[in-house]
Amino acid sequence: MFKNKSKESPMQQSTATSANGSTNTLTNGTSVEGKINANSDIRIDGTLKGSLSCKGRVIIGPQGYIEGDISCQNAIIEGKFSGELTVVEILTVKESAVIDGEVKTGKLNIQPGAVFNGTCSMGGQKLTAKVNPKQATA
Repeated sequence: MFKNKSKESPMQQSTATSANGSTNTLTNGTSVEGKINANSDIRIDGTLKGSLSCKGRVIIGPQGYIEGDISCQNAIIEGKFSGELTVVEILTVKESAVIDGEVKTGKLNIQPGAVFNGTCSMGGQKLTAKVNPKQATA
């Protein structure tokens, strides 16, 4: 009567996937230092110190921590992030998240309880270089 008609296992059904059907995962207890380039979604439940460039969605799980730079299409932060974060479309900051640093995003969704310390530029604004007033008159 309540049979699951899907041919996928419950584990496969609950796993978020990107357009090409794959998700990379850095599990809890795993630590990486360096640069990661991902062509599909990536979920971080461990620790990354370095940079992450992703053509899909970045998910930092509740136990996840990234210190460095992230560049991605979309992001969901539940854990901790420190550094420079660039999200082309939507950044979702969950209530358990702690963000310290500089954020650039198209759209921002922050849930109550989240900690957000730093600067934020959003809405597709073009960033301009800061000019020292003394240099501008020279």
